[in-house]
Amino acid sequence: MGFRATYVFKKSKPIFIAVFIVWMLASIFFLPAFTVGIVEATTEAGIFDFNEFASVLINNGVDIGGSLAKTFSGDYIGTFLRMQVFLIIGLGFAAIVGMLKSTPKHEYTEMEHGSSDWCEKGEQYTILSPKKGILLAEKHYLPVDKRGNVNVMIVGRIRFW
Repeated sequence: MGFRATYVFKKSKPIFIAVFIVWMLASIFFLPAFTVGIVEATTEAGIFDFNEFASVLINNGVDIGGSLAKTFSGDYIGTFLRMQVFLIIGLGFAAIVGMLKSTPKHEYTEMEHGSSDWCEKGEQYTILSPKKGILLAEKHYLPVDKRGNVNVMIVGRIRFW
């Protein structure tokens, strides 16, 4: 089970980078205009006017610096922080889904088929030779001066031009 966790964290670096970039871009460009739109479209009675929201969102979407400056004033900061929490939860969920999608199906995922990567600490050289003989794979030779069976079976097809 330990190989899965290390594999997932190794493969998830691009996911974490993408989530961080999306968070930064949304926090700078989208959330300030959205926050100003929500606060200004909500009346004092707590009623939300969607038409007012749409017009404020369009006006503040163009003026990124102005909406970003407004966001950090007293009336807007609470809504902005709540929107940040929702954004982080959403992006965290997306990152978890991406990590779950990158889990290996079995222990031999991304291991070259037909290689001796399954061997540990040179135990393949009790049978094979690292220097001379019949070439099986890179750095793996079947010695011809060995006693016993040295037959080789080729699986697949060989093309002749």
